[in-house]
Amino acid sequence: MPLFDLPLDELTAYRSPRPEPADFDEFWAATLAETSAHPLDVVVETHELALTAVEASHVWFAGYGGQPVHGLFLRPSPAVVAGPLPVVVQFLGYGDGTGSPLDWLGLPAAGFATLVMDTRGQGARARRGGATGDHDGSRSPHVEGFLTKGVLDRADYYYRRVFADAVRAVECAAQLDRVDAARLAVAGTSQGGGIALAAAALADGVRAAVVNVPFLCHYSRAVDVTASEPYAELLRFLRTHRARAEDALATLDYFDGVNFAGRASAPALFSVALMDDVCPPSTVYAAHNAYAGPTRLEIYPYNEHEGGGIPQDELTIAWLRDHLAVPTARAAN
Repeated sequence: MPLFDLPLDELTAYRSPRPEPADFDEFWAATLAETSAHPLDVVVETHELALTAVEASHVWFAGYGGQPVHGLFLRPSPAVVAGPLPVVVQFLGYGDGTGSPLDWLGLPAAGFATLVMDTRGQGARARRGGATGDHDGSRSPHVEGFLTKGVLDRADYYYRRVFADAVRAVECAAQLDRVDAARLAVAGTSQGGGIALAAAALADGVRAAVVNVPFLCHYSRAVDVTASEPYAELLRFLRTHRARAEDALATLDYFDGVNFAGRASAPALFSVALMDDVCPPSTVYAAHNAYAGPTRLEIYPYNEHEGGGIPQDELTIAWLRDHLAVPTARAAN
């Protein structure tokens, strides 16, 4: 994929021209109040996979509507790193699920605890399976799309439930054993990056955020410049429901990462790939340039949606170590 979006000098200064809803904060305050009316109901079950240097558990907590959300919780064993531990709440890419603890060993090996949250309804298409249904739709994961699910009603929109779940995941992680709630970060790539932005803005206690090639940002620009999935789902909807196109975009304004970015103040590590036609660079820059806290932006000029890959993962560990003061792991006996 060649360069297709704005030139880099224009991207550097690019901002979304679309105004945010006047009642954005009231909408989210009401959503979170409705969610917090339900007890968190955290349940932890040891994972049957025996690992020497890492402890792994299944975690269930009550998300939006009190509905159960599954996650995987991993932490280095006390013999490797003594607690309390900094913790990273990780959110998943589109269609992905939590899978196995073997998929998430990087951060625990570096001295972090991590809670990986299932995205409700997802995890039936990608390599890793999920275990959380969307109880306001179906009670088991299903193949996407999700982007237009309830898009004509902000109260019924799919990502209202997901973002509320993300806030509850942060609350859950802060309560888990051997975790230092004062050193908590959120992180994600693609859809996970968009969810991390929302969590950084909405949840209390977030001290750092990692936002890699984020999806769910500047929707109106995305449908103008890309026909790639998943934004193609929205494009097809707008083509079909011509008379309701502006209604759909008005709903999405309540879920736009650009608007969450302006309300997040924790230090953030962003990444963008300039040949990314899945999450176009201008949509990433719109969120980055709106971010209210200090940022670092890693630019990958020749990459598509894979972004920085393993080098970005390595940078993330070093960046999180600096911002969360992670102790050095000891060799297991």
